[in-house]
Amino acid sequence: MAGAALAALPGVSAAQQAFPAKPIRLVSATAPGSQPDGIARLLIQKMSAQWGKPIIMDNRNGGGGLLASSAVAKATPDGHTLLYVLPNFVISPALYPNVAYPPVREFVGIGQIGFSTNILVATPALGVKTVNDFIALAKSQPGKLIIGSTGAGTAGHLSGTRFNFLAGIKAVAVAYKGGPEVMIEVISARCHYAVSTMGSALPFIKEGKLVPLGVTSPKRASVLPDVPSLGEIQPEFQQSETSHGLLAPVGTPRTILNQISRELARVLDLPDIKERLNGISFVIAPSTPEAYDKIVRDQMSVISRLVIAAGLRAK
Repeated sequence: MAGAALAALPGVSAAQQAFPAKPIRLVSATAPGSQPDGIARLLIQKMSAQWGKPIIMDNRNGGGGLLASSAVAKATPDGHTLLYVLPNFVISPALYPNVAYPPVREFVGIGQIGFSTNILVATPALGVKTVNDFIALAKSQPGKLIIGSTGAGTAGHLSGTRFNFLAGIKAVAVAYKGGPEVMIEVISARCHYAVSTMGSALPFIKEGKLVPLGVTSPKRASVLPDVPSLGEIQPEFQQSETSHGLLAPVGTPRTILNQISRELARVLDLPDIKERLNGISFVIAPSTPEAYDKIVRDQMSVISRLVIAAGLRAK
């Protein structure tokens, strides 16, 4: 009876009950088989084994991340529904400020995971080997080449548009359902180039099916040391500082946020996880819940200025 009375007190039961008490749903705005999806599944496999509760991936690709973020914003704030944050979470509101995206105040931070290294790739059918060769070809055929992405508001879309803007390239933009589909289209030359995650592109680069032109990171990637950064070719090119992380609905108890954050940091420090992520040039950078709250807000501010500077949105 005393236990039942304690559980009935507001704000006590949720914080003091063992967590997790049931399966956890991780919602992500990415397609199955993509690099972010692979990273998320790698992490939750370890977390699920530690907690003894299943963590279920819920892929809700589309709408610039709106479908995924809306589903989590409306969920019960008990830690059992989480959002795997992708760059589109901070990019889409900057590109489309008049669209009713769930505001950042509807979420609370759990922790940052890290940063992807993206790479500009082209189909071998174009016959180019370097960024300068590609720019010259594209300028000689204005409006003829097709650039693929996984949709407006994604990191690939922003970086590709930024590259085109600085290089003076006019191309046709086509959106696809996910990163794997984009790679298939570029390999087949139905689409001519794209900015992809390293994890999606690297196997095809090694097989000679894609031509690597430049990475979006400030420094060259260790897995492709001979491929320049786009900043070496275009000094004005800036990597969009957007990262992966975990958010929960606002109102989630602080004890639960801290527990998930500590488990996330533990998994990211495992040797086999480090090896897998380093192999695709993913930069691991965990944080506390409080630090991640600030990181997300700072990224939104930076991206908003960047999209205006790139001519993607009026002031």
